[in-house]
Amino acid sequence: MQISVIGCGYLGAVHAACMAKLGHDVIGVDVNAEKVRLLTRGTAPFHEPGFDDLLAEQVDSGRLRFSTDFAELAGAQVHFVGVGTPQVEGGYAADLTYVNAAVDSLLPHLHPHPDGPTLVVGKSTVPVGTAAGLAERIAPTGALLVWNPEFLREGFAVQDTISPDRIVYGVPQDAEQARAAQDTLDEVYADLLRQQIPRLVSDYQTAELVKVAANSFLATKISFINAMAELCEATGADVTQLAEAIGLDDRIGKKFLKAGVGFGGGCLPKDIRAFMARAGELGVDQALTFLREVDTINNRRRDHVVQLAQHAVGGEFSGTRVAVLGAAFKPNSDDMRNSPALDIANRIAGSGAQVRITDPQAGAVLAQRRPDMDVSSSAEEAMRDADVVLLLTEWDEFKNLDPETTRSLPAHPVMIDGRNVLDPAQWRAAGWTYHGIGRP
Repeated sequence: MQISVIGCGYLGAVHAACMAKLGHDVIGVDVNAEKVRLLTRGTAPFHEPGFDDLLAEQVDSGRLRFSTDFAELAGAQVHFVGVGTPQVEGGYAADLTYVNAAVDSLLPHLHPHPDGPTLVVGKSTVPVGTAAGLAERIAPTGALLVWNPEFLREGFAVQDTISPDRIVYGVPQDAEQARAAQDTLDEVYADLLRQQIPRLVSDYQTAELVKVAANSFLATKISFINAMAELCEATGADVTQLAEAIGLDDRIGKKFLKAGVGFGGGCLPKDIRAFMARAGELGVDQALTFLREVDTINNRRRDHVVQLAQHAVGGEFSGTRVAVLGAAFKPNSDDMRNSPALDIANRIAGSGAQVRITDPQAGAVLAQRRPDMDVSSSAEEAMRDADVVLLLTEWDEFKNLDPETTRSLPAHPVMIDGRNVLDPAQWRAAGWTYHGIGRP
C-alpha cells in the first residue's frame, strides 16, 4: 500500500521504517529540513537499538523516502499522524499545536483512492475527545479517521512496532464506515495480524484512553514501589526483597517494581499530567487525584538522591566534585527529556558542586546542547577525584563496573546507586561506602 507518515521524530520515523519493512511504499513528511536530510541519507537523528540498520535498509530498498513537501503524500491511501503532544507551557494539559498543524497541512491533499477509503490514522497520544473533533474536520474530504495508539518502549521501538503485544483501532460510529476503515487498516497490518497479535476494535474515546490509562498504571506501579522504598529506609527493610516477594504474585507481577530515582522521559510524566488536566475539564478530576500523588512521589525521589549526595559530601556541595553516571532517562536511548539523572545533576551543580556527567549515548548530545556542563567520555574519567559517585541510568557499562579497579579513582569512594543495580556486598567489600534506594 501507499502510506504517508506525518511527523518524523522518534515515533514517526520508526513507524515509517517499520511500515516499509512490512512491504509498503512509505513517505515520511516533516517540517524540519535537517531531520529530513538525515533520514533521506539513511542516518537516524536519535539513538534506538536496531533502527540505524533498518532505516538504511529501507531507504536503500526504495520503499522509504522522506520530504518536507506535503504535496508528495497526495497519492497515499493511509496517512499516519505521529507528531508530538508536549505539555503546555505553564500547565498540565497536552499541547495539540502539532497535531492540529499536521491535520491542517494534510487536508488539502486528502483525495478519494481507487483501492478503498482514504484513512487518516492518529498515533499521537492525545486527550480523550480529540479524535471526534478531528474526524469532523476531515469528513468533508471523504476520508475516514481511525485512532491507532502507539505503545512503543524506548530501546525496543522497532520490536514493539513489528511485533506489538496488541493493536487497537478506534473507528467511526457509523457501522459501514467502521467496517471500511477496519478492513483498510487490517490490510496495512496484515503481516502482524497473521502472527495472531490481538486486535481490539473500539470507539474513538476508548482508543484514546488506552495509551494514557496504560502509562498511568505503569507510573503508579513505579511510584508505589518508591513509596515502599521510603518505608524501607525508615524501618531498615530491603525494598528489593520486598519487590521480589510481591512480584511473585501473578496478580501484581515483577515488571515496573524497581525502586530508584523514578520515571522520566517524554511520555509518562507528561501523559499522567495531561490525563489529570483532561479529567478536570470533563468534571471528573476526583477520579484521577491519585495521579497527583504518583507524580509527587516520583519527584520526591529526585530530592532524596540530592539529599543523599549532599550528606555524603559533608552537608555542603560547594567546592566538592560529584560524578554522575547517566544522562538519558533510561538505557539504550539518548533521550534526556525529563531525565531524573540530568535533573539531579543540574540541581547539584546549581548548589555549587563541580559535576562531571557521562552517558554512552546521550553524552555527545549533551555536550553539544549544554557546553556549560562537564561531560566526560567514560565512567572512569568522570569518577576521577570525585567526592561521591551517583549511578543514575542503568547502562550495562555502569552496572558492570569493577569496584576493585575503580576504588582508587575517586577522592572518596562513595557510591549512591540510584537504580539498585549494583551488588552492595561486593562494593562494600572492595572498600566503597555504598548507598542504595530503600536498601539497608
